[in-house]
This record gives sequence, structure tokens and C-alpha cells, in this order.
Amino acid sequence: MHAWPPSTVPVLPGQSPELSVHDTATGGRVTLVPGPVARIYVCGITPYDATHMGHAATYTAFDLVQRLWLDTGREVRYVQNVTDIDDPLLERAAATGEDWTALAERETSLFREDMTALRILPPAAYVGAVESIPHIVPVIERLRELGAAYDVDGDTYFSVEADDHFGGVSHYDASVMRALSAERGGDPDRPGKKNPLDPLLWRAARPGEPSWDGASLGPGRPGWHIECVSIALDHLGMGFDIQGGGSDLVFPHHEMGASHAQVLTGEHPFAAGYVHAGMVAYEGEKMSKSKGNLVLVSRLRAAGVDPAAIRLALLAHHYRSDWEWTDAVLDGAVRRLDRWRAAVSRPDGPPADGLVDALRAALADDLDAPAALAVVDRWAAAQEAEGGADIGAPGVVSRAVDALLGVAL
Repeated sequence: MHAWPPSTVPVLPGQSPELSVHDTATGGRVTLVPGPVARIYVCGITPYDATHMGHAATYTAFDLVQRLWLDTGREVRYVQNVTDIDDPLLERAAATGEDWTALAERETSLFREDMTALRILPPAAYVGAVESIPHIVPVIERLRELGAAYDVDGDTYFSVEADDHFGGVSHYDASVMRALSAERGGDPDRPGKKNPLDPLLWRAARPGEPSWDGASLGPGRPGWHIECVSIALDHLGMGFDIQGGGSDLVFPHHEMGASHAQVLTGEHPFAAGYVHAGMVAYEGEKMSKSKGNLVLVSRLRAAGVDPAAIRLALLAHHYRSDWEWTDAVLDGAVRRLDRWRAAVSRPDGPPADGLVDALRAALADDLDAPAALAVVDRWAAAQEAEGGADIGAPGVVSRAVDALLGVAL
């Protein structure tokens, strides 16, 4: 599966400090020091209605990670999946009468367009679940050989008790895990399971549903968590630098994925850092496809909103915070974009000495984008109030904002 075209990232003099982020697994800060190639996996969309502001906020946050690591002189190996076969996709297709493959292709294409417009740097590997099934089947078979998988009426489940580190990502207690499992695609009440929390690895073929050859597993399709594990291990290997996604993926998705990988490899941890973005609400509720309270990037673009303003609206909130999308949020971003563009359009301006380092420091400090925006705000305010005689300053600011924040002025 192909991703989307990259935007050019200006190369700045000097380099960023190492990234310090909040790690969900430890509950505190970790300073990540990747090797020459920084490795990051961010969970992708289920393509039945793309791309709402919750998606956009998450992918913008991890785009900052890419940009910061590129600014250290590293290569970045960024991998993202597409869950192009799953119950919600099939349910939407059945409700609308559309072929599920056509629905997935259309919404994935729209997602690519939105990511291009928002200047999100593309993943090095953009991988669909369907195309990964030939790789996923042997992984499940290996878990069965290890005694970590078992059969329930033809379906294959993973035993969470096979992993001594299970619970080490979320640290939730069993009652919370069970409630979240039921809410987020699990089946804790299914009879025959060894543990209510055990997740599905392979769903045996059902009448009227798509299925694939599962070799010894029989015809069927993979469960959600094992898809990402197989893709991540294939493209990044064990112990990569960041496992990323929205905070609603902490459990069960990232918890289960870590356990799958740790049992498969006998190594721990699956990722050096677990980084999670907050939720975006709209009209008082979390923005989600299931609720239908979506503000879509594509609709804003169609209405003539500059994608750079959308990006600035997202960056105005710390990535870990929960916040609400409003017209006022977007209006503020449009005004900020206008001020910045006016400031860099002059032939000279106030000295920009220190601005690049201040931007880098803010982003290296747990991706503090609001602090980074404030750095540029102060320079733009000085330009408006007093101007300056530094003929290089507007160019320095423009290139820094482009390279580190992804906003083209």
C-alpha cells in the first residue's frame, strides 16, 4: 500500500536536543536516544470515515516527533498500518450497501489527501492489514506452538497469562480492563475463554463475511491487535523507540500488542516508549466515528479553510491534553497564521537569534507545541510593533517554522 507524497523539510543549522516524552508504561518522563535510525510505529485508521480532528491531532503530534528526530540528523523509520478489514468497516458497508473494499479504498485515499494537505510526513512503510495476512498467519501459528494460543469453537485466542509482563503498559486493574475490553471491541463474556481478557487472534470464517486462507488455522481473518504486532515486527523489529497512538489505544490495543510480541520473541519491552495523544471532543463529547460527532478535515478544506490554519489549531493544544474543537479554536488559528505570514513577508525584521533553539527546546520537552507557538508569536509581535533591520530574520523564522512545526508560511 502506498502512502502520500512528502513535503520538503528545510535543513537548519545545528540540531535538536534529544526528545523527552511522557511514557505511559512507566508513568513518567523518558529521554529517548535512538540509534542512527529512529524507529516509530503509530497505529493507523480503520477506513470507514476519515479524517476527523482526533485523527488529525494524533498524526500531527507524531509528525512533530519525526521532524525533531530528522533535526537531530537521524534517519526516521516510521511505520503506520491501515486496518482495512475489521467489524466496524464491514458494519458500515452493510449499512450503506457499499462494497467494503470500495469503502476502504475511498476513505484511505481521502485520508492520504488530508495528510498531504496538513503536511504530515508520510510513513516509510504504510501497510494494510489485508496485505499482511500472509505474514500474520505464521505469527499466530507460532503463538499456538508456544502454548500461548487456544481454540474456542474454531476461533483462536491469545492467553494473556502467557506473558509475565501483561498489564505493564496500562497498569489498569482487572475490572477496568474488563470494562474497556467490552467497550473497545473485545468479548470478555464469551463462554469458553480461559480468561475474560483474552483477545481474538483469528476469527474463523462466518457466512457472508470475507475470509482468507489461514493455513492450519482454517479460513478466517485476523484479530485487531495481532495485525499491528506482525507489521511492527516485520518493519521495525523488537524494542523500537516509540509506540504511538491515541490514549484510547492504551488498553486493550497497545497492552495486548505488547504481550503478543513479548511472548513471540521472549524479549521485553516491545517499545522503549509508549506515547499517547489526548482525545478531541466536539459539543461536549469525545469526537468519534461511532457517535457521528465528527469535524472532518476534508469538509473544512472543501469549505476553503487553509490546512495550515487547521494544523495551527491542532498545535495550539498540548498533544497529551484532552480538548474541545470549536469555531473559536479555528478562528484563533486563522488569525495566528495571518500574523505570522505578515511578519515573515517583510524584507527584514527583529533578530531571530535564539528562536530556532527555543523552538527545538520546546518540542524536545514532551512535544510542547503551545510553547513553540508562543516563541514565534513573540517574534511576530516584535516585528509588528517595532520591525528590525536583520535582513535574514524572516527567512530564518519561516524555515524554522516549516522544518520543526510543519507550517508553510
